[in-house]
Amino acid sequence: MEIDNNRERALLIGTRNGNKREWDVSDSLEELSLLTKTAGACVVGTIIQELKKIDASLLIGRGKAVEIREVIKSHDIDLVIFDDDLTPTQQRNLEALFDTKTINRTGLILDIFAQRARSKEGKLQVELAQLTYNLPRLKGKGVRLSRLGGGIGTRGPGETQLEVDRRKIKERITKLKKEINKVRKVRSVHRLRRRFLSHSSIALIGYTNAGKSTLLNRLSSVGVLAENRLFSTLDPKIVKIGLPNNQEVFVTDTVGFIEKLPHQLIAAFKATFEEVNEADLLLHVIDMSNPRFEAQISAVNKVLTESGVSPKNIIHVFNKIDRVPHRHMISSWLRKEENGVAVSSLTGEGIDTLLTLVANFVSASLTKVRVKIPFDAGETISHILRKGNIITKKYSPTGVVIEAEINTALLDSLKPYVQ
Repeated sequence: MEIDNNRERALLIGTRNGNKREWDVSDSLEELSLLTKTAGACVVGTIIQELKKIDASLLIGRGKAVEIREVIKSHDIDLVIFDDDLTPTQQRNLEALFDTKTINRTGLILDIFAQRARSKEGKLQVELAQLTYNLPRLKGKGVRLSRLGGGIGTRGPGETQLEVDRRKIKERITKLKKEINKVRKVRSVHRLRRRFLSHSSIALIGYTNAGKSTLLNRLSSVGVLAENRLFSTLDPKIVKIGLPNNQEVFVTDTVGFIEKLPHQLIAAFKATFEEVNEADLLLHVIDMSNPRFEAQISAVNKVLTESGVSPKNIIHVFNKIDRVPHRHMISSWLRKEENGVAVSSLTGEGIDTLLTLVANFVSASLTKVRVKIPFDAGETISHILRKGNIITKKYSPTGVVIEAEINTALLDSLKPYVQ
């Protein structure tokens, strides 16, 4: 393995006990390795430790910790990353023993989010998550934020705030929550405006690197960054696309989910999850080429439950079928999922079928009405002609009588004219 000496050298550590299968731990460490590379470090080695019981002070026990300390010294390790959660005490004790920066998966993911945040909202949310995570880690000599020298686990929009004391950090957290609440109100106004425009809303969800951004690019011309790496995009994008039935819908590309998603991020990204909760339809994008796609489906469902997303219509989009060698596996899963479709966002295969399925969902949510609109309400007439599925249109001496299929938002504005 070629090592870049200009990057931080990381040692990854996972644990296995009676409740964990060996391949589960290996898969989790493989994903942790991808996360580490995404953050900008190179992985020098991995260690899996059998645990009969958890050591309250060091997680892995002092004997094994001392062995790891020797590995750190002999391989010039700059960073130790645990796949398991570390308590503040365990993290401080391990860092003191190793004399090397020590973080866990949560700290690593927060660092990646800090690198990727571009919008004001994203930066606010990441800073809140980082400060909430780091606040209990301010004590003692181990993880003192004022002495961390940069690199993975230490940077982000809130970096300057990490120099202040606990009281100042708590004040900053309070201020961030107020600012994020303002963002939530603005997003709420934007949602109301989209409703006023009588467009249904769709949210793309899925495991990180499932191909959501590539799918959005295929459905529109928005040009969202799409790369083959974890969390290539962070800030949500909203675009308008046309459907085969001439309806228009808003589609939101959300941040990718991941197993062991830090609860600080679930809390901080509440405004983003509101977009998912308010959507009329979810497109769950699944990477069929990934051997662990079933576990990834479960992880996404778990995050949705933890974030309080209410049950709703979901289309399962089995993506990257161009990379699947055995097509019978795709057919098997399509038989399991009533609302499933196989696509390749890269080649375009199956996209027409997906759009037709979305159009059918949108049409099923429409209500058939008959309205009579006076000629002096010309804007309303134009609105229903543009936004409704027109069945019949007849002119009378006093106005236009229209039979149409319309969504709930448009129906509310037309109640005075319903016959």
